[in-house]
Amino acid sequence: MREFELFFVSHLTFTITGKDTETEARSGVIRTSHSEIETPVFMPVGTQGTVKAITQEMLESLDARIILGNTYHLFLRPGHETILHLGGLHKFISWERSLLTDSGGFQVFSLGELRKIREEGVEFRSHLDGSSKFISPEVSMRIQHALGSDIVMAFDECTPYPASHQEALDSLELTARWASRSRREFDLLKDSPASTALHPSLFGIIQGSVFQDLRRQSLDQLAEIGFEGYAIGGLSVGEEKPQMYDTVEYIAPMMPGSRPRYLMGVGTPEDLVECVARGVDMFDCVISTYTERPQRSGLHFARQDEYQKCQICAG
Repeated sequence: MREFELFFVSHLTFTITGKDTETEARSGVIRTSHSEIETPVFMPVGTQGTVKAITQEMLESLDARIILGNTYHLFLRPGHETILHLGGLHKFISWERSLLTDSGGFQVFSLGELRKIREEGVEFRSHLDGSSKFISPEVSMRIQHALGSDIVMAFDECTPYPASHQEALDSLELTARWASRSRREFDLLKDSPASTALHPSLFGIIQGSVFQDLRRQSLDQLAEIGFEGYAIGGLSVGEEKPQMYDTVEYIAPMMPGSRPRYLMGVGTPEDLVECVARGVDMFDCVISTYTERPQRSGLHFARQDEYQKCQICAG
């Protein structure tokens, strides 16, 4: 392993520090205005601005360099205007390291019959009180700029599984149009009073379900727009594990090598190992914090050899 190249991507820099000779795995460092993030990295999920399973002190002692906040939930409560008035999410939660916020697209997708998707954006009913809400690419960018995210995600439509080839095509075309609008609004908001962000970067999200030709088409469309990083979305939504791995194995090496590669919503320790080998740099998933809450305690991740030892000890 040796140091390769330093890539300047807007105010975000990405240094590739090593590459595996037998797989697509690589190591690197992402530098934002708030921290240096060694990759591959698993980002703890702080849905409403806090990682619920552990205290802030524990999170810092674990040397987490970046956490993820949820645009949808923070939009509903306490509201991005409130957080903007208080100086941004970093100050609101007393977090001095990097923040990534998702676009809200996946949460809206999860609402099912409670949401209506159209070209302008998505109308939905709040899961809190049933009130009518609306998120568009422009609204998503305004929320994330108000939060002050270091890494902002473009607004996308998460393609459901299963989906026909035509349904997946229609979905990724909508995502591409929304990505272009996200890029435009993101750039307009930078350094404006509506933003608490310090040199933020914008990532595009590749869709296309499990169809390789559509994944390539989505990537090409996003690359033409131009983003500081690229994410693989629409996986871990019901497809079989081999389908997920095959999709990542196909598209990850095609993603710009000078940009961070992010697989959204994945996953288990096994998923991380498998997808790092396929070229992914960044991951997030709620499973690690969701299963560690007291009411759901009892789940333990272990390697096969550790599991066998536990069985021997228990027997």
